Amino acid sequence: MDVHVYPEGCVFNTIDDIAGKKITVMGLGLNGGGEACVKFFLQHGAYVTVTDMKTPEQLAPTLKSIAQDERLDKSRLTYVLGQHRIEDFEKADCVIKNPGVKIQGNQYLAKAKAIETDLSVFLHFTKAPIIAVTGSKGKSSTVSAIYNGLIGAGFQAYLGGNITVSPLTFLDKTDGTTPVVLELSSWQLADLRGRKALKPKIAIITKIVPDHQNWYDGMDSYIDDKTLIFADQDENDFTILDADKDGYLKETSSPKESCTCWGDYFASITKAKVLRYSSDILQKDVLGAFLARDGKDVFGYARLPQELRSRSNPNQEEEKILGRLAVPGRHMKINALNAALVLRLMNVAPELCISILSEWKGVPHRLEHFYDAVIPFNHIQLAFYNDTCATVPDACVAAIQAFDTDVILICGGTDKNLDFDPLIQTLSGKRGKQFKPRKIFLLEGTATDKLIPHLDAENIQYNGPYNSLGALLGILKTELIQEDAVKAFKYSEDEGPIPVVFSPGATSFGLFSNEFDRGNTFKKEVLSLFEKN
Repeated sequence: MDVHVYPEGCVFNTIDDIAGKKITVMGLGLNGGGEACVKFFLQHGAYVTVTDMKTPEQLAPTLKSIAQDERLDKSRLTYVLGQHRIEDFEKADCVIKNPGVKIQGNQYLAKAKAIETDLSVFLHFTKAPIIAVTGSKGKSSTVSAIYNGLIGAGFQAYLGGNITVSPLTFLDKTDGTTPVVLELSSWQLADLRGRKALKPKIAIITKIVPDHQNWYDGMDSYIDDKTLIFADQDENDFTILDADKDGYLKETSSPKESCTCWGDYFASITKAKVLRYSSDILQKDVLGAFLARDGKDVFGYARLPQELRSRSNPNQEEEKILGRLAVPGRHMKINALNAALVLRLMNVAPELCISILSEWKGVPHRLEHFYDAVIPFNHIQLAFYNDTCATVPDACVAAIQAFDTDVILICGGTDKNLDFDPLIQTLSGKRGKQFKPRKIFLLEGTATDKLIPHLDAENIQYNGPYNSLGALLGILKTELIQEDAVKAFKYSEDEGPIPVVFSPGATSFGLFSNEFDRGNTFKKEVLSLFEKN
């Protein structure tokens, strides 16, 4: 896969350089990034053309938000919607690119004099210390836990990036004392290649599994973009990496000697100080953080360099930094563990790390517990979880395994050319009978079409596929009110509510605008059908 290398630096030397420039924003969208760019460049005196292949009707919420912002001089704003025009790219002093648009082979971007992104502009001008997070699973939960931890510890911190908040919205509020936490997708990182703009004080790479293989020509090119998160770090910075085994040896085309996981590979090429994290106790000579069982509970511990240890116990090699959490799942404990490790690197006391993170409630759309219901006919209790951002099979597996009881699983969607074997192994009970769902309901899509033959081959029962969440949930409710529902759903009042988990394991294209629209639709349909019970 060909990679594009951008010129070092930024087309704007100072903020004042923006005034009077012709800016084309490519991709307005519905998630805030395009809107933030429009507002930022208008507020700094640019002439802005917005171009998007979506129609005004599809973009109505964003268009309304811009129209209602009285701070903006809209006489300098032009919309070209439902199409792109070559002249809007040729005549622009700079094109602001949406990360979801490939630059390779793009006839419009090929005509641009200069290309920037909201992140490249932000990173060029901010003086804030950056804490950057990428990976395949757990990015959003990790940045949320870090941000909430920093705020709880008294920092004036900011959160942005792939979590749908453009950092341009808070650029003018940042300085050398305000840590900024950025969630970065592989596409956003690719848009920074060559710019020398990203030098995080702390970089974290969360769990790596195959993802976006419909975009990349293989795992190695996907990973190549991920390595950009630490490419410009030096020995004064930290890179935090997974220490647990993963699919590295079979996923890379050329395994590196002595590397057994992606974390090993990253550790071998970063110039920063390396810390590792693990779901099990780290080897004695490895610094970082790990989970360990204490009776029935699993807590988090850190093993830090001497100069970073707690002042009250400088000779204690291991210190407890994570206690009980309000969110379920071992994978969420790993996300919170990394947050606690970051807080320790920011000199937050271990006891305060434990206290702050015990109050963390998780992130909307990531195993989000949003509603409880009781079926009046048989008193079956239900707890509904929205995990729409689980867009890869491994994330669905993690959601199933997050509970102490078997779940009702809703999954399926659009394929990203990913391997569904880990999910099949879980649904069939081959990864442990305790994780086998009570019932499986499928939402239609190309990933579901790919999944069904495997389910049939393993004699795994399922309902669907359905062409809408409303229809799917309607069937679920119908089954729950049948006379034999208690037996059919293997329900016992002693176990508490049955988790109803919407964890697609696939992307949302086709039936929904994006995964957030999918999650909001799920919540709306659940409330509509179950709220009156």
